[in-house]
Amino acid sequence: MLPFLPDAIVFDMDGLLFDSERLYLEAFLAAANEGKYNAGRDTFLPMLGRSWQENRAHLSAQLGPGASVDDFRALWQRQFEQRLAADAALPALKTGARELIDLAVTAGLPIAIATSSSHATVQHHLTAHGLSDHFHAVVAHGDYARSKPQPDPYLKAAERLDVRPERCLALEDSLNGVRSAASAGMMTIMVPDLIEPPLAISEVCIAIACDLVEVARLVRNAKSTSGT
Repeated sequence: MLPFLPDAIVFDMDGLLFDSERLYLEAFLAAANEGKYNAGRDTFLPMLGRSWQENRAHLSAQLGPGASVDDFRALWQRQFEQRLAADAALPALKTGARELIDLAVTAGLPIAIATSSSHATVQHHLTAHGLSDHFHAVVAHGDYARSKPQPDPYLKAAERLDVRPERCLALEDSLNGVRSAASAGMMTIMVPDLIEPPLAISEVCIAIACDLVEVARLVRNAKSTSGT
């Protein structure tokens, strides 16, 4: 159970609202194969929920001397864009996403996105599923000084929604994202995607949900309390 009905909900995007992390992984592996880079799933997974600056350093160490991170990134981006172009419905909405968004709208709860992706990527994904008008705020790359796992993206989302962070429910699929939302003071639920949550993460978030259908049930059953 949730300790109270939140005054707002802040969503991560990749791997939480959209099944895009799998698409990024598929494109990552295809780029590695095309360019004959020494990079696999184990190279990709630690990058989830981190800034490009951090991931650039990670890739530089993993790809080894003589490998161009910029060339690899260009291949990766092309592989990803080819997949989007081939199917306008990609990336797919995660199970329960529309149900939870509709529930928030019906309940009058403002909702926001806090992501490390660009505004252009956010708008592409929202537009593809007819969700552009549903979110009251989008916090994306360039809107904050420090990326996840620092609290800045979630603090900025609360500020734009004009809701105190401790009255917000944050939803995340990555460990870095959970740490970011929790350090911002938000009630945080992890909905794992590609990475199984470690036992210690339960000390940071209030719950681990199997999907957004379960989160919708928790919100629906939460009791309203005063936000003062």
